Amino acid sequence: MRFFLEFSYAGTHYHGWQRQPNALSVQEVMENALGTLLKTSTPLVAAGRTDTGVHARQMIAHFDGDLAGSAHQHFVYQLNQFLPQDIAIQSLQEVQPGAHARFDALSRTYEYHIAKEKTPFGNELQYLVKQPLDLEAMNEGAGLLLEYEDFECFSKSHTDVKTFLCKISHATWTNSEKGYTFTITANRFLRNMVRAIVGTLVEIGLKKKKVEDLHQIIKNKNRSEAGYSVPAQGLFLTRIEYPKNIYL
Repeated sequence: MRFFLEFSYAGTHYHGWQRQPNALSVQEVMENALGTLLKTSTPLVAAGRTDTGVHARQMIAHFDGDLAGSAHQHFVYQLNQFLPQDIAIQSLQEVQPGAHARFDALSRTYEYHIAKEKTPFGNELQYLVKQPLDLEAMNEGAGLLLEYEDFECFSKSHTDVKTFLCKISHATWTNSEKGYTFTITANRFLRNMVRAIVGTLVEIGLKKKKVEDLHQIIKNKNRSEAGYSVPAQGLFLTRIEYPKNIYL
């Protein structure tokens, strides 16, 4: 039987999702807890990898196991008892035998949070930008992203990927009293892509770059021409969508 496990985590104290040889990861902590509960080694395959310090309000991972249907809710309760406070299980759903948390995902949504003022609270969950930002220009730049599919300019350099093509379906900034939030949805994302996009749009908001510069930056496919990579702590994976027929 294959299951999709829905969970969330604060990434502050972890070196990303994926297991690391000499550093603590979310995957290691969760697989250890799952193995203890099921009394057998149980690998987890997640929808994607988050980097060091990045958070997830919704992450999905699949695993194979033999669980009675009526025991799902109790299993979630038990697994949460084995996990630290910064990792929480939300739900467990049985899926088709061949369902894959990564390859079957239709889209992923990220948010990036920017604070306007210094605060002693929540700094591990946002990035401070004291200067005023031109939100209209930033949203104009965000809209241009939907015109392109090759985002090599925003990918981490020397990354071993087969393609830089991503289909962005939504990208927008919103403004609140305390800060700005950038929301972006795509079928897939490159390594460090969202943080590089945010850094580039922030530079547009600070008048260091022009909106029209984005066209040439994307076409030139050169990471050094794009903006800086904003810190990890403001980034959240917030939603992953799958075909409805994947669930049993």
